[in-house]
Amino acid sequence: MDNNNLEKVLKILEEELIPAEGCTEPIAIAYAASKLRSVLGNIPEKIDIYLSGNIVKNVKSVKIPNSNGMVGIEASVAMGTILGECERELMVIAHVDTTRLPEVKEYLNSDKIHVHLNDGDVKLYIRIEGTYGNDSAMVEIQYYHTNITRIFKNGVELKGCLCDDCSCDSVMTDREFLSVELIYNLAKTIDLSLIEPTFKKVIDYNTAIANEGLTNYYGLSIGKLMKEGIEEGFYGNDLRNNMASFASAGSDARMNGCSLPVMTTSGSGNQGMTCSLPVIKFCELKNLPYEQLIRGLFFSHMTTIHIKSNIGRLSAYCGAICASAGVAGAISFLSGLSIEQIGYAIETTLGTMSGVICDGAKSSCATKIASGVSAALDGYYAASKNRKFEFGEGIIGRNVESTIKNVGTLGQVGMKITDEVILDIMIKNK
Repeated sequence: MDNNNLEKVLKILEEELIPAEGCTEPIAIAYAASKLRSVLGNIPEKIDIYLSGNIVKNVKSVKIPNSNGMVGIEASVAMGTILGECERELMVIAHVDTTRLPEVKEYLNSDKIHVHLNDGDVKLYIRIEGTYGNDSAMVEIQYYHTNITRIFKNGVELKGCLCDDCSCDSVMTDREFLSVELIYNLAKTIDLSLIEPTFKKVIDYNTAIANEGLTNYYGLSIGKLMKEGIEEGFYGNDLRNNMASFASAGSDARMNGCSLPVMTTSGSGNQGMTCSLPVIKFCELKNLPYEQLIRGLFFSHMTTIHIKSNIGRLSAYCGAICASAGVAGAISFLSGLSIEQIGYAIETTLGTMSGVICDGAKSSCATKIASGVSAALDGYYAASKNRKFEFGEGIIGRNVESTIKNVGTLGQVGMKITDEVILDIMIKNK
């Protein structure tokens, strides 16, 4: 690999693998609210917040960390406004004084926060406006969770886009050059000192929240239930069930208000946990050395980023399935399969699981992760026997890159109406 591509890969890892406490959509709202308070210089007397449908979908049902179980858009705004520290970005409410929660609830119940659905085409969109006395302020976020594109105070622009295009593509490193083959070659040869510190955080953060989910009950607690089922003999004590249990337990905890941080991937903690925790458990059960674990995590995360970049930040396509395909490729890589077989494993996972919808962040994310990890194991084992789906079977392309492109078309175009229908159901659900 030339040095230019290596530098771009390292930059992508820096952009995509970042810590966050709590589901990234409510946390992005809390971040915007905290920034609004900072710009305004006071706690707003009135707030109007305008959100894309995908933000609404991912905030509606997930619990906010450090909030004593609060849920929803208004609660996210109130937490960020009263307790948030905007300089911490996605850790904005990670170190709050919980004795001040009564202030948050009082603000929440004061009818000062008004929520509106934004009509634009941007999937990840937050605009928050507030007033205090004669002062007014506005903060806008687009395309990814900390990408502040505009700030106004009293009608004066303090920050604006530096170009006509404020999109994710214009502010983040280009991903068009990525391919499974490039990731495979780099995973084998990259100097570990360049990536080990990042993936050490991935291991530490994501393992901690997975163990928390295996220890205590959160929501449905599918990860803990699977662990208990293994111990009771209901499930087999095998790779599949241990990997699925470990990965889903992290999501159980995170979706239900656990205050432990995770390392996210492509803007999602669930994706970050899905593409790391099964690989960590695989290496543990296979007694693979630490160096291989780091290389496997690199492969899994970069493949997930590659697949998800074709779909976009938020979609009706479940991002955990992209990460499950990353896992299928990573464990195939760690098992010494050829680049062709690794492609088979990724394609089989995508061909099997690409119908899974995203209907918001909530407890069922964990069960979808468990299913995705199981499919990843099937894809890996079938590939090890040189079995694969054939070109033209559904969304399967001529090779793994063609299939990834097809998945991108499915997620961006094919599921556009699905996304709208899901949101309509969630808003009208009684």
